[in-house]
Parts: sequence; C-alpha cells; structure tokens
Amino acid sequence: MNSADIAAKYQKTYFMPPEVTYDWVKKDSITKPPIWCSVDLRDGNQALIDPMSLEDKLEFFKLLVKIGFREIEVGFPASSDTEYNFIRALIERDMIPNDVTIQVLTQAREHIIRKTFEAVKGAPHAVIHLYNSTSVEQREQVFKKDKEAIKKLAVDGAQMLKNLADETEGNFTFEYSPESFSQTEVDYALEVCNAVLEVWKPTADRKAIINLPTTVQVAMPHVFACQVEYMHKHLKYRENVVLSVHPHNDRGCGISDAEFGVLAGADRVEGTLFGNGERTGNVDLVTVALNMMCHGVDSGLDFSHIMEIREAYENFTGMKVHERVPYAGDLVFTAFSGSHQDAISKGMQALQKRNDGIWEVPYLPIDPSDIGREYEPVVRINSQSGKGGVAFVMDSFYGFRLPKGMHKEFADIIQKIAEKQGEVAPEQIMDEFRANYLDRKEPMHFKKCQITDKEYEGGAFATVATLTFTAHDTERTVEGVGNGPIDAVQRAIEEALGIEIRVLDYNEHALRSGSGAQAASYIHLMDVKSGRATYGVGISSNITRASIRGIFSAVNRLFY
Repeated sequence: MNSADIAAKYQKTYFMPPEVTYDWVKKDSITKPPIWCSVDLRDGNQALIDPMSLEDKLEFFKLLVKIGFREIEVGFPASSDTEYNFIRALIERDMIPNDVTIQVLTQAREHIIRKTFEAVKGAPHAVIHLYNSTSVEQREQVFKKDKEAIKKLAVDGAQMLKNLADETEGNFTFEYSPESFSQTEVDYALEVCNAVLEVWKPTADRKAIINLPTTVQVAMPHVFACQVEYMHKHLKYRENVVLSVHPHNDRGCGISDAEFGVLAGADRVEGTLFGNGERTGNVDLVTVALNMMCHGVDSGLDFSHIMEIREAYENFTGMKVHERVPYAGDLVFTAFSGSHQDAISKGMQALQKRNDGIWEVPYLPIDPSDIGREYEPVVRINSQSGKGGVAFVMDSFYGFRLPKGMHKEFADIIQKIAEKQGEVAPEQIMDEFRANYLDRKEPMHFKKCQITDKEYEGGAFATVATLTFTAHDTERTVEGVGNGPIDAVQRAIEEALGIEIRVLDYNEHALRSGSGAQAASYIHLMDVKSGRATYGVGISSNITRASIRGIFSAVNRLFY
C-alpha cells in the first residue's frame, strides 16, 4: 500500500462544538496556576511493566506531597486488593496531611461504590471519581448502547454516589468524567455532564468536579480548547463546578492540550510526573508547571531539586527520563553549537553586568540553578563547538577570562582533540590549557626578576629588569631597560636570544578575591621576523611576576 491508500483508512473522530467562540485565543498566557492533581499512583502505576510495590507507592506519595500536590489520585480500590490495601495503608499510617485530598476511581455499580467508600474511611478529605465512556466508538462497539442508555449509566451512578455518601461518614467531593470525551459529540458530553450535576446540585461549599479527558488524543490542541471552552460556557452550576482536564499524549500534544485547556476555562489539570501513563502517557505536569514559571507565574509546585525528583521517579517506576525531556533531561541545558555557546557566554556576562534580577540569556529560557541544575552541563564541547564554548568553559569552571583574541587560538587546540575523540570534558580542556600555556616553561624557564628604576640626566626615568632564567638547562642572567616592567623584560629576552618580539596585547584579571588572590596575565606576542603570533599565560599572586611568566609562556610557544 502506498501512503495515499494508508491515509484513506483514517478519518477525523473528533467533534467540534456546535458553537465556537475562540475567546481563549485572545489570551496570550496563563496568569495563575490551575489546581494540580497527580495521577501517578493510578494512571501512571497501571501503565508500568512492573507496577510499584506498596512501600514504593507510599514513598512516591510522600514525594508528591513534598513537591506540593494537594490532590493525589491514589487508586481504584475496588479493582484489586493491592489498590485497596495501599489506600488503607495511607490512612491507617496517618500519612495524609490535613490539606491533602486523595482521589479514588469508581465505576457506576453499587458494590464497587460501596467498596470505594469503605476504602477511604478515615481520610481527611476524598474525591470520589465516577466515570463512564461516552464516545461514539465506545457506545457502538463496546457497550452497544444508545445515547440515552449511556446517559442513564452516568445519572444512575451519580445518584448511587450521592446516596451512599449520605450514608457514610466523611468529607467527600464528587468528580465525574465522560471518559473518551475527546471522541464524544461535545453537545452530548455537555448533556451527560449537566444531567450528573442536576443529581449532585453542587454548592459554593460543596463543589463538584467535571473532568474532561483526552482519553485518546485525536485532534489538534486548538480543537480541544474549543471543546473545553464550550463546556466552560454551558455547564450548569458553573460557579460551583471545578472544570478539570486530563490530557493524554497520543499525538504528542499533551502539554498544549493542558495549557490551551486552562486558557479555555479549565480550573484544574490531572497528569503525572514526566508524562508517565498508558500508551504515550499522560500530560507531563513538570513541564506544564515550569512553563508557567518561565512566564513569571508561581505554579505552587516545588521543582527546585528536579534531578533528585527525577532520580526518585526513575527508581520507583523503572522508567527513564529521556535526554531531551524539557527541564529534566540530561541535555536540555546543553549547547554543542558554537554560535549557541558564544551567545550563552555573552548572555551570562551581560546578566552579571545588569544585575537586575531578571533572567534573560540566549538559548536558556530559565536559570538552570532555579531547578537545582548546575551550569556545568550548559556548554559541552565537541567537534561542532566553537570558540565561544571553550572560552565559556574556561571562565565558568576555572575563572580564566580569556581575551577575545585568544578564543580561536585555544579553541583550535581543543577542536583537534574533539575531532579525534568526540566530546571533550571541562577537566580535559583545563589540562590542555595547562599543558599549552601555564606549564610551557621549557626550554626557557623563568627563575626570578629584579625590577628597579634608573634615573637619567635631565630627570628621565627608565625601568631596569635583571632577569634570571634557564635556557636548555643553562642558567643565565641578563638585563633589559624599557618603559616599564614588561617592556624591560621583553628587551632583556631579545638581547639574550637575539630575536625581535613585539607585545601586541596585554590583559590581566584576578582569579579569585581575597588576600591570597592570584592574578592571570595574558600576553599576545609576535615574532617580528616571521610575523607569527601567539598568546602566553602566566599566573602568580604578584601581577608583575604573572606577566613575566606570560611572556616566557609565549616565547616558548613561538620559538620552541
């Protein structure tokens, strides 16, 4: 079959609402966070090859509470003893804080609902989540019931829930999901939800939750937003209803569905850490929350130690977070491209100069340190990297602010290594810097220098450098006279070696603050005869000595 024949098998299985207003499009961002509900312990756990043990689930629950989730779906207690026992363990071990609500799933059958209420007995607050599937496919192929019969299932379930709650001691909130909402006629989904709300009659102090799942994601995100907006505008008791969305990720649009859903009127989002869940997963709440943070909105969730959270998640679930997953992936704050590295380096310098508390750095939408990431992996060097990346590593890791003219010279050295072996670690870059610059002490090895002033007739002054060094293991002492220490040392070396050199550029800076601070000196030196030039680098607690060492480093690089 060719691609046209394959495509002909498929058709749209979603429904636009009967009235489309597009008011959500007029909003350019989310201005306040939704209510967050983690479904890691149910939707996430049931999608694992090896479901979590009881103790792992208890530890995962504690992690979710620590992050800041105040609504956590903990299971389907009537589905298995494992689910039931986990919920009872949470309650009987007194692990549920008073400000945390657990959520449990139930189908619209009396014995299942009774066991559900039995499971949550003693919980500070519980959401009882009723669902039944409403889509065309499910009505016709699975249940073989018409619209009225499917609506009756929902209404009867809602009535049973209300009756049994009235008989049961506890603090309960009701939630209803028209499962497979994403493939249900929107006006029919509204009809079913409103019929359920007529049973519950939510009030300001006892609200109900209507949850709209993209059980299977079959449309573009703007379609889901239009569906949500229609429900938002036409639900009965709207002021007493918490409108929730529950996006899946079959088309890779879970994040967009959640964000567009909130723009369209949703008050609440159900999802999981890092998008775990059936098939392609649920919406990744980490990404949704941190996307809000990028716009200056406090999500209320604490991901300031995201790598610790990731490690715990991977240990609990056996799943791995991909290298490119937003915010938490190994490579998401990494730049290999030379132009990207250069822009990041300049952006970081500009940030330090501005010092205004506002984060604006090219290619880095957030400050990695705000989520517990280090600057270390931001720039990584391979054969595609440029001069800016190497300079950034030297500055960020080791405090050497290489002069701009030196960027290419040193980057070329690292480039040759990267072409042979691939990525070059910061430690190896520093080793090469030492070998090529700081430790270039042979065959001309500086020993000591005495600097004095000489006064000429007429009151003119000059600087005299008495320089001691070894050349090929032979110690020599020579004298040079110049306009300053560097000029005097240059002349002494020229006299001793019979060469002509010229200092093209000179830079210096402190490597660290404090009384024992060392200075780094960069000397750009040219051999006048050949026209070749290179940099030398010296460090010392004495800036003059650092400069002299830099000259010797350059001489050794130029002539030996």
